Amino acid sequence: MARAWSLKTRPQGMPKHTDFAMIDLDQPTLGAGEVRIANRWLSVDPYMRGRMNDVKSYVPPFALGEAMQGGAVGEVVESNDGGIQVGDMVLHMAGWRDEAVVPAAQVQKLPALDVPPQAFLGQLGMPGMTGYFGLLAVAEAKAGDTVFVSAAAGAVGSTVVQVAKAKGMTVIGSAGGAKKCAWVKSLGADAVIDYKGDVPVAKALGEAAPKGIDVYFDNVGGEHLDAALAHAKLHARFAICGMIDVYNSGAATQLKYLARLIGNRIQIRGFIVSDFMSRADEFYKDMGGMLTAGTLKRQETVHEGLETMPDAFLGLFSGGNTGKMLVKV
Repeated sequence: MARAWSLKTRPQGMPKHTDFAMIDLDQPTLGAGEVRIANRWLSVDPYMRGRMNDVKSYVPPFALGEAMQGGAVGEVVESNDGGIQVGDMVLHMAGWRDEAVVPAAQVQKLPALDVPPQAFLGQLGMPGMTGYFGLLAVAEAKAGDTVFVSAAAGAVGSTVVQVAKAKGMTVIGSAGGAKKCAWVKSLGADAVIDYKGDVPVAKALGEAAPKGIDVYFDNVGGEHLDAALAHAKLHARFAICGMIDVYNSGAATQLKYLARLIGNRIQIRGFIVSDFMSRADEFYKDMGGMLTAGTLKRQETVHEGLETMPDAFLGLFSGGNTGKMLVKV
């Protein structure tokens, strides 16, 4: 039987190991147009925390006692569809398990780029596409802009740093701890703020960008968003991707500099990656070119074995990852 992680209870605040339970899954005979996939890599992402709450959102909540979902890359081991062959490596959303039966229409063959398959769960997958379109389409960032990126050592943030530098922008990243800050600096960031240091983020950003910022790419919320508002230039654009600072605590961003929104005509726009799925070919073409040119660097934090999935997920909220958080099945 296949095994999968389920949500046993809905977390109150920070999730605990006891909120999860491993379950067995019957794997049925394939129907017409279905494929059976042996998962090799599982994605671990902050947005999954929102699905653990029983609230209406852009994606339905996880059902208690049922297999959870998330991005996964796997090998097709059985196929009842003419377009998908045994041995194909595919991307799909039946993660948090070791094997999945899904309609072939819900899987995507991995694009023909010279990267390991798990890259399509990170820099060349949903996180990378989120960073790419959030920066260039949502925030309308352009050459010469000064860009502030929170969680710059994460899967999304590290992509934003590199794309922004490749497009001729000045980049200020924020990360936690000397090791992560050094890695963000190695990606090309012009300055890096250690938000775990002694200097408040707002003061540190003012020192790093004395003339202000044109663009803020928000993965964090909280004091990072306040700092960005404090130092936003006239007509600054904010792309709001995530707010990991408040996912568990529920504490609201103070927005103590919100009045600057008016005089500086700041544009704040939330988005999700599915807004841009129709432009995936554009993403792969541009990112593939940067990859070939040696512009992109990639880093992963890998947990081994399906059993480690809750550990990997909880690590997202304690700074346990540099780059993309993954589980290797």
